[in-house]
Amino acid sequence: MYSYKSIQQYHDLLQQQQIKCYEIVQDYLSQIEINKPLNAFIEVYAEEALQKATQLDAARNAGEPMKKLHGVVIAIKDVICYAGHTVTASSGILKNFRSLYTATALQFLLDEDAIIIGNCNCDEFAMGSTNENSVYGKVLNALDKSKVPGGSSGGSAVAVQADMCMLSLGSDTGGSVRQPADFCGIIGVKPSYGQISRYGLLAYASSFDQIGVFGKNLDDVALVLSLMSRNDPMDSTMSANPPQNGFPIPTAAGKKFRFCYFPQAINHSSLDKEIQENIKALIHQLKNDGHTVDEIDFDLLDYIVPAYYVLTTAEASSNLSRYDGIRYGHQSNIEAKDLNEFYLNNRTEGFGDEVKKRILLGTFVLSTGYYDAYYSKAQKIRTLLVQKMDSIFKEYDAILMPTCPETAFNIGKNDKDPIAMYLADIYTVLANLTAVAAISLPLFSHSNNMPFGIQVMANKQDELTLLQTSKLLMQQYKVKKVLSDT
Repeated sequence: MYSYKSIQQYHDLLQQQQIKCYEIVQDYLSQIEINKPLNAFIEVYAEEALQKATQLDAARNAGEPMKKLHGVVIAIKDVICYAGHTVTASSGILKNFRSLYTATALQFLLDEDAIIIGNCNCDEFAMGSTNENSVYGKVLNALDKSKVPGGSSGGSAVAVQADMCMLSLGSDTGGSVRQPADFCGIIGVKPSYGQISRYGLLAYASSFDQIGVFGKNLDDVALVLSLMSRNDPMDSTMSANPPQNGFPIPTAAGKKFRFCYFPQAINHSSLDKEIQENIKALIHQLKNDGHTVDEIDFDLLDYIVPAYYVLTTAEASSNLSRYDGIRYGHQSNIEAKDLNEFYLNNRTEGFGDEVKKRILLGTFVLSTGYYDAYYSKAQKIRTLLVQKMDSIFKEYDAILMPTCPETAFNIGKNDKDPIAMYLADIYTVLANLTAVAAISLPLFSHSNNMPFGIQVMANKQDELTLLQTSKLLMQQYKVKKVLSDT
């Protein structure tokens, strides 16, 4: 099996004719077959990937210049449209549906000669934090098959974790890239809202959703992020400012960054003590190394999860109303007496329990008599959060936060307690509520032998600072270093 390190190393070996794209794709296909019990992939594009690899090998041998993602093997989450391929959001209501077009962000990667090896399992319509809510069954964590991989982009995370591809794409509505990255011990980045086109991304909550990237090498993640950060007239919500190129990551040798953290987050009762100790040790080490790390009071922490779930379920109620079984999707075999019953049968059979729950909650908070009590108040909280973050980023480069309250937990642990599952998003949803950029970096290892990371947030459309601070942390503060130094 080829030992992948980075796109740069991979391209160097291709140019030196030590390897071929075709051989590498065969290796990854073998790895996917070996790891089939992990259930990370829904569909593998084996023949297509090998054909593309053959074409790239021939073009390279003919002296054609290599594009930036020449032969790079990438997997995509089953919410990203790829023309001629199934896209189902891991839901029965879209089973066997084939996309008529390709998502803009994915097309940018195809234009640079990336090889798409398959689409990955996820929580249905990206609703979940464990990848247990899928019509195709749960995904397993490759480090410990009794543990969840995180969600909703669990399949995409495990595909990278278990070396079934070089990088993968997920989507992040409230932590669905960063949380599985944390549980799987890899890098996961959610760009600023409007940095990457959402055209071709199946919507969960339109003002929260963003396509994100998984990888093991920060430079690789930065390159893919940079290539997708291009203007798209098909997405009117993209930033009006020209996207910043985050690759290569500019060196910041000797630069002292201004970090801050929230004591309410670090000292929260839900946070695992060992995670807390490691983060405090990291803060201490950063200070010793001359960086500014200030404590900032943040008294809105306990409001962010309720506000998030009110707003996202309201948007989901609206977005998922299009799946009615008439134009496409699942149609029930039960004879209906009228149109309402026809819709009811299709949607009852097609949607899973978690999706139904969120549609019902979203419809409730938008209903007459409850709109002002819930939805309007949640929007006001969101405004306060945005104002608070704007004021913080006037003074600081980045915010340090835990990614998750605990390491990957056992499959089925929170089946009987959905509130506990929702509260597990306490550290990740803030970035989506406020549209800022965020990343989870795999810095630490727990005594239970599972990985966990640190979450870094930077201001809107400031991915350059996010990547610079991430590079510092990955190079100088990687796994277990800080505790041994303090």
